[in-house]
Amino acid sequence: MPASNRDDPLKSDPLKEYRRKRDPGRTPEPVPPAPPEGPLPRGRDDTFIIQQHHARALHWDLRLERDGVLVSWAVPRGVPRDPNRNHLAVHTEDHPLEYASFQGDIPAGEYGGGNVRLYDRGTYLTEKWRDDEVIVVFDGSRVRGRYALFRTRRKQAGGAPAGGTAQSRDDWMIHRMDPPEPGWTPMPEPVAPMRPVRVARLPADDAAWGYEMAWDGRRTLGYVSGGRLVLRDADGADITRSHVELRPLGDRLAPTEAVLDGVLAELGGATMLLLSDVLWLDGQSTVDLPYRRRRELLEGLELAGPHWQTPPYFAGSGRQARQTARDQGLPGVLAKRLDSRYQSQKPTRAWLFIPG
Repeated sequence: MPASNRDDPLKSDPLKEYRRKRDPGRTPEPVPPAPPEGPLPRGRDDTFIIQQHHARALHWDLRLERDGVLVSWAVPRGVPRDPNRNHLAVHTEDHPLEYASFQGDIPAGEYGGGNVRLYDRGTYLTEKWRDDEVIVVFDGSRVRGRYALFRTRRKQAGGAPAGGTAQSRDDWMIHRMDPPEPGWTPMPEPVAPMRPVRVARLPADDAAWGYEMAWDGRRTLGYVSGGRLVLRDADGADITRSHVELRPLGDRLAPTEAVLDGVLAELGGATMLLLSDVLWLDGQSTVDLPYRRRRELLEGLELAGPHWQTPPYFAGSGRQARQTARDQGLPGVLAKRLDSRYQSQKPTRAWLFIPG
């Protein structure tokens, strides 16, 4: 349960479980001495941190300073910005205050092995603090707003939670209680992909267009949230389980959240997701931005990996792009007006498919 009423740290050791799980000779994490050698440091009970933890499974660690320790929850999908979505928050052992500045690599094989980096830090105001419910207002650089943490399943003393399952965990949920910041929008899902019109010739006004290779593959949209990737085909069907090799893309993008447009293709015997557009990015719809700007945002994500790439586009060079497609044995090229917005309803002449 959350820490409370620890007026005499010499008579109790709220960090006992933390120390039990860590060997200071093997981990760079701070491991303060046990009482009575050193009393717990005390703060003002108003600091919070969130750490992004690339362990066996990516998650975020939310820590609230309280009574000389950092009361902690592991949040697999991160702190929600959408008040209509609650996220799981697993209550973990209290951490020392020194952990608020920890970043680095915990060695493989050690408890929590993986990379820890700071995601956000700031102050918080306590509105309620009970054993089964905590309400706070965050004021950080990335996370702001009023949040409630509430217990949904209690860990019993014998190690099994109420309900009698074999797991031993203390499950909570975290819920945003106030509206999101102005301008923020929830992730759109699903989105119908924009489609080109087939034509025979390159556009006459070449300088107004950008050109991409037309890949022979399956049109696919990727939805990345909380470090997890969901893939949907052009009809909206979920095809994520068929492409487990692409799961690390979600981890690679975290904490960024996005809706990406691309094509699943076979290149050199490997499945590749070839990305060409971004439709939503960190709470902001981008469909009304011009194609040139959307490409800048996409390329700024620097998405290059073993099973995903962002192939370049060629501005104002249709003949060169078409010849490159022929040389590579591709079906043709896509011409996209540099000022075009993303339109999902029906094929539009703002995008053209020109056979090779």
